[in-house]
Amino acid sequence: MKVLKFGGTSVGSAQRMKDVAGLICDGEQKVVVLSAMSGTTNSLVEISDYLYRKNHDGANEVVNRLADKYAGVIGELYRTQEYRDRAGELVMSCLDGIRSLVKDLFTLFEERVIVAQGEMMSTGMMNLYLNEMGVKSVIIPALDYMRTDKNAEPDSVYIREKLSSLLAENPDADLYITQGFICRNAYNEIDNLQRGGSDYTASLVGAAIRAGEIQIWTDIDGMHNNDPRVVDHTSPVRHLNFDEAAELAYFGAKILHPTCILPAKLNNIPVRLLNTMQPDAPGTTISNDMEKGKIKAVAAKDNIISIKVKSGRMLLATGFLRKVFEIFETHRTPIDMVTTSEVGVSVTVDSPGRIEEIVNDLKKYGTVTVDRDMVIICVVGDLEWENLGFEARIIAALGDVPVRMISYGGSNFNVSLLVRSADKKRALQALSEHLFHS
Repeated sequence: MKVLKFGGTSVGSAQRMKDVAGLICDGEQKVVVLSAMSGTTNSLVEISDYLYRKNHDGANEVVNRLADKYAGVIGELYRTQEYRDRAGELVMSCLDGIRSLVKDLFTLFEERVIVAQGEMMSTGMMNLYLNEMGVKSVIIPALDYMRTDKNAEPDSVYIREKLSSLLAENPDADLYITQGFICRNAYNEIDNLQRGGSDYTASLVGAAIRAGEIQIWTDIDGMHNNDPRVVDHTSPVRHLNFDEAAELAYFGAKILHPTCILPAKLNNIPVRLLNTMQPDAPGTTISNDMEKGKIKAVAAKDNIISIKVKSGRMLLATGFLRKVFEIFETHRTPIDMVTTSEVGVSVTVDSPGRIEEIVNDLKKYGTVTVDRDMVIICVVGDLEWENLGFEARIIAALGDVPVRMISYGGSNFNVSLLVRSADKKRALQALSEHLFHS
């Protein structure tokens, strides 16, 4: 059985929902994971913001806008009045549930309940549309099987057992429709998976049912070999290893969250990134297979801050690095890149919130220099150290670009370089020319 996930843009209108129905109704039994319709989650977060501030009129105004939006979609999506009425009742039930929270004390728990309604509406509407078409589809509520433990990590044993039981209750269904993103936590409260959202749901579901393949459908034709928003003439990468894909996702390739593919990797389930707007395009396949001797892609991560600590006392000083890293741990700020020398260490972070406190603590150990508005550029592929010339090609491409840091050797799959934001476009274009077009 396959697992197919469709994002908010893919179900963002009545026509898009019809297009998705056409893709999933091919006679094969499958699980379909749906996000909320595009724009809905933002509206639900806006409602929550108003309720935190006790602005009930503002919250009701956004709810009314959502009601109008969904009424228009319902009118266009269904052929019969019976199904329009049923879909209208479904949507109004969700929105009335939100309105019922307007008068109550508002906490994070209520916010999570509100945010969950987007997926509840999109899956309910899609299921009704499929039923109207005569398709045997059923809703498998994510809140009945998707659960996290006390560490906010997915409870894989619970998920597998509960999901298998729910699927067994409907063995003759053609399609199983379920919600992405939402779950219950260890205390049985409505919660969400946060990292990776619906992609993470699809990967967890695929691992639970030992799926033959997981498909992530978006509005982009797979992962590209560079950022198409910045660089001309990029092209999709047809195959990536899971580790390569994780590196690209972490360092800026927005099509995929780095965490969400881990369950698929561990269970050796291939993941395909496909384009709802171009369903015949091959997209990108991610698996445990590795294409040797190839550089695959370049990605960039913006809004980076570099911090350099220089100390003459560092030479042969035991515990210096530990003390430096403990400061970042104390301030709960993760580090992206690290380079060291005998008299100093440079690191990068992408979270500016605690920089002043971190810098003040680091000054106990040396002279501190901070560079803001930087970009990490990550070159990904088979970069084993035995592969002659790859690092030289990367460095040669940036011969006219000032490079603040270079990190290589921590992984067999990437070389990371730190440049100024002002040099980002020039650097990405130069890498494309030297690595992919020369």
